[in-house]
Amino acid sequence: MKLSRRLEMILELIPGQSRLADIGSDHALLPVAAVKSGRVVQAVAGEVNPGPLKAAAKQVAEAGLQERIAVRRGDGLAVIAAGEVDVITIAGMGGSLIASILDQGQDKLDGVQLLILQPNVGEDILRRWLMEHGWLLTSERIMEEDGKIYEILTAVPEKEDERISSRLLYESQEWPSVNGDGTFTVTSALLLRMGPWLLKAPTSVFFDKWNSELEKLEGILASLSSSRLESAEAKSLQIKQEMEQIKEVLACLQKDRL
Repeated sequence: MKLSRRLEMILELIPGQSRLADIGSDHALLPVAAVKSGRVVQAVAGEVNPGPLKAAAKQVAEAGLQERIAVRRGDGLAVIAAGEVDVITIAGMGGSLIASILDQGQDKLDGVQLLILQPNVGEDILRRWLMEHGWLLTSERIMEEDGKIYEILTAVPEKEDERISSRLLYESQEWPSVNGDGTFTVTSALLLRMGPWLLKAPTSVFFDKWNSELEKLEGILASLSSSRLESAEAKSLQIKQEMEQIKEVLACLQKDRL
């Protein structure tokens, strides 16, 4: 059994002696590897679809880990009881779906000390949910595998006496403009969209992602230019402003790397 680099990175983020729930576990590769590595003492592999559920059960049985990994069918966090686990991983879904799973299962989050989340899209939606529901974003990683770019977010329950808070993390920032004629504002919305920790330590993969996003926005602009709808002009203006903000951020970050 060999994990993908993406799952390996998630595995590395799981603390030792954890009790893990892997939601949408598919073939249960992550919980099996986590228990085998000694990081996890007990695990739940949750899956809603019969096919992957059967594959997960087979994987756990072949590893001889039926006593330590429970394979359960259910929707989202319905597969666990409150207080049963202290780490939850959810990977390979859209950010809005992950946020929905967490939202519907809030009663199961008591006692959970760490969320490790890997949205395929909609990272900003997930960051906003965490911020609005008392979870502090503590790290962000970005990686590329097989031509796809993934972000992995970790979050812990927010505490009032901590030096870092969601309010401070997403507070608007003034950055010096690239041409040196003043500053521009990196808004809370932009931090939510691009990732506050990723902006602190951008990698080449981060630049690849946002250059690709700019290309997509260019394509949307091109299609809007041929539209006769009254709303198209306002939408075009919004997208142009959005692109200018992203370009300014990328230019500043590139300058800092030189």
